[in-house]
Amino acid sequence: MTKSALQIARAAYQPKLPQALKGAVVAKEGEPTQSVADQEAIKALFPNTYGMPLIQFVEGEAPAFPAINVGVILSGGQAPGGHNVISGLFDGIKKLNADSKLYGFILGPGGLVDHNYKELTAEIIDEYRNTGGFDIIGSGRTKLEKEEQFEKGYEIIKELGIKALVIIGGDDSNTNACVLAEYYAAKNYGVQVIGCPKTIDGDLKNEMIETSFGFDTACKTYAEVIGNIQRDCNSARKYWHFIKLMGRSASHIALECALQVQPNICIVSEEVEAKEMSLDDVVTYIAQVIADRAADGNNFGTVLIPEGLIEFIPAMKRLIAELNDFLAHNGEEFAMVKKSQQREYIIKHLSAENSAIYASLPEGVARQLSLDRDPHGNVQVSLIETEKLLSEMVATKLAAWKEEGKYNGKFGAQHHFFGYEGRCAAPSNFDADYCYSLGYTASMLIANGKTGYMSSVRNTTAPAAEWIAGGVPITMMMNMERRHGEMKPVIQKALVKLDGAPFKKFAANREAWAKETAYVYPGPIQYFGPTEVCDEPTKTLQLEQAK
Repeated sequence: MTKSALQIARAAYQPKLPQALKGAVVAKEGEPTQSVADQEAIKALFPNTYGMPLIQFVEGEAPAFPAINVGVILSGGQAPGGHNVISGLFDGIKKLNADSKLYGFILGPGGLVDHNYKELTAEIIDEYRNTGGFDIIGSGRTKLEKEEQFEKGYEIIKELGIKALVIIGGDDSNTNACVLAEYYAAKNYGVQVIGCPKTIDGDLKNEMIETSFGFDTACKTYAEVIGNIQRDCNSARKYWHFIKLMGRSASHIALECALQVQPNICIVSEEVEAKEMSLDDVVTYIAQVIADRAADGNNFGTVLIPEGLIEFIPAMKRLIAELNDFLAHNGEEFAMVKKSQQREYIIKHLSAENSAIYASLPEGVARQLSLDRDPHGNVQVSLIETEKLLSEMVATKLAAWKEEGKYNGKFGAQHHFFGYEGRCAAPSNFDADYCYSLGYTASMLIANGKTGYMSSVRNTTAPAAEWIAGGVPITMMMNMERRHGEMKPVIQKALVKLDGAPFKKFAANREAWAKETAYVYPGPIQYFGPTEVCDEPTKTLQLEQAK
């Protein structure tokens, strides 16, 4: 394999560990816990893993450990730092006993069910230290939900003598990890299951999980490119750049990037929902900023848009729900309608409010809403080019204002969607350290006989030596939600808090950023150099922890 100069230099980087993990450790148990909501329902579903205490690791005398075999799974979408979680886990179990073994299941949870695995040796691990991606064993989106999957997985676990399984994933994957931990505990199989918090979207967090890994690197990657676009924008002075960013369920990425680059406009989905804004309200807000900047002679700017915006606009949510319902019941008849008449057919059959909204949408978006369905029969929101939808509707509004003499600028739009670019970037120093610590912490949870826990590393705006390592019971993060028509236990998603410090900082500055050209250019991620440049955590973390 040919390596770049950066890869060669980066392989030598030794991730920083919390002081408490550097020598022998003991587990200090805290208070018993309960779930964030629906306590009785969650307790009934998880009798063996509910109410367990919080764990914190402190320096102490550790006994001699027998060799253990551990399995590891990468689940869901990629996030920078996954390889370092595995490196930290590997180094941790080897330090406990040099004869311990680590097995990686190939292409996600499906690898466990299909008995597809490989032993991860020191030689393999060393190839992947401090690199981006999940390609060491690949990832997949198979959900571990059914008893037959658990049993099929148990066959290979037994065969390989695996005592613990580490599942590295987001909220759904960690929910599955908790269900699996409960199942193996109920059956007395003696298999521990530990989770690790991964997602670039940043929506897996709470008091004990300060940030999900990959968020830092992904946001820095996007912020670099947005900064480059803003330089171009300020140089050519003739385009408005509409930039859609990852984050279907929450706007953490858009908000973090806004705090890093100071764009003219950033839409935060959670605010749109809280204020019950209509699509037209959002369009009018953007158009007004554009008109005001044009009045100052500035016919250029940047707009950041979260991927999931459409689902947060209450009126659009209602339209999508009625459309899903209508097409589920009248799909065959709809399929017989000529393409050229489909739009009219839908307008005629929807309720008055939804019909009017549907009629107001640009042709392309209306088609995306009425045609493509996912396997569950729902609109594929991620396929909707929200950035184009907004710029088309803004252009229409500005043209009308021009007729009325309310606007006298020039409007040209460029469109971008940044998603995959950030998912496999070489991890920042923060993510390299944080992930290594999460993996190492997982090995200590295993050594202490824990199951149904998520690896937790806190105090992350302090230097790494002062980080606090421990474990949090996954049941503590759960609530009941309706999924595909049934109530299911799931980890509660963390949305942007409108009363939180990051959003407040943005809200206090956005009017100035809209009017002035106050762009910041973060530049590429730095791996070598002064600490304040290389080890800086996200603005979100700094503001949340008031650093």
